[in-house]
Amino acid sequence: MALEIKVPTVGESISEVTISRWLKKDGDWVEMDEVLAELESDKATFELNAEKAGILKTMGNEGDTIAVGAVICSIDTDAKRPAEMVKEEKKKETTKPATPEVKQETKPEVKNYASGTPSPAAAKILNEKGIDASELNGTGKDGRITKADALKASPLKTGLVSANENSREARSEKMSNLRKTVSKRLVAAKNETAMLTTFNEVDMKPIMDLRAKYKDKFKEKHGVNLGFMSFFTKAVCEALQAFPSVNAYIKGEEIEYHEYCDISIAVSAPKGLVVPVIRNAENMSLADIERSVAALAAKARDNKLTIEEMTGGTFTITNGGVFGSMMSTPIINPPQSAILGMHNIVERPVVRDGQIVIRPMMYVALSYDHRIIDGRESVGFLVQVKNALENPTLLLTGGKDPNRLILDL
Repeated sequence: MALEIKVPTVGESISEVTISRWLKKDGDWVEMDEVLAELESDKATFELNAEKAGILKTMGNEGDTIAVGAVICSIDTDAKRPAEMVKEEKKKETTKPATPEVKQETKPEVKNYASGTPSPAAAKILNEKGIDASELNGTGKDGRITKADALKASPLKTGLVSANENSREARSEKMSNLRKTVSKRLVAAKNETAMLTTFNEVDMKPIMDLRAKYKDKFKEKHGVNLGFMSFFTKAVCEALQAFPSVNAYIKGEEIEYHEYCDISIAVSAPKGLVVPVIRNAENMSLADIERSVAALAAKARDNKLTIEEMTGGTFTITNGGVFGSMMSTPIINPPQSAILGMHNIVERPVVRDGQIVIRPMMYVALSYDHRIIDGRESVGFLVQVKNALENPTLLLTGGKDPNRLILDL
């Protein structure tokens, strides 16, 4: 009996997916629940599992676009398990230790890889970039190419193209569903909103001093680092509650206001920019936010984010500063009405109490839809974010004991 495996429904707005890669080949024996392939929608990458054991027959190639509900492969459930697999299973069942088992402390097996061999994750990234692994020098054990090596690699760095050879070659590759969707949404945001950007600057010294004081105890108690994103998220939530139009959507001829703050955090993933959401961030502690950011960023890097984790945000924070950006005008993430851009921290001379002093300063930018947010509200929102960040103890404690509230004691 041939069991047909169809592309599952992964979201209301998703009508097709792309076969990113087959993890099992045509004619392979597969076990029930074994991962057969990775499928890519315009929002996320997900796995296709075997519904029963049997012989696999694929019905599409890597890179093909398949409609949701269409048959992508089948499994011959009447096929017999390969003889070598049966023998191996029987061997395991009948093999017994000749003497009583003595438990000994053993060290984990260490696999030796030849220099230049990529890890599975690295191999996938290099394949997408069109880079030959043999041209890279790995930084892992025994010269193995790590995922970090692959992410940093480019054709120019690997030596595939020499600047002295004056290469005129070009290559084309199919745009992923995710990249196509990001492109359409960004163009739509520019064309369909009355987008403006207002700027301000934040003296980061108070937050940096607070982090320096508490970071070790914070890490010891909560198991995560005390970063800047949690402070910005708390400041944004406070300002959103003071300026509700910044936290609202335009829906036709109505404005939908939100009593909650679902904060989208822009994350750079291997296949493009994604914006997973932290739900009800207004009720979270610093530790809760840091754990959520770390977990979502890890899933984004591994292309494991679900559709639910990337939909429904009411406001977005993006941090171009991690890449060295000094100032930018971020584009609104529809249907949201505003986005906050963080940038790099640079020591600059500023005037404090009539004196010129050196302070670590960050430019911040708020892009907003002028159809729903007036200039007074946009400027007021950004000023409130600035004041909260420059007075972090007041932001986090409301004047109470900072040791107890910051460390959640």
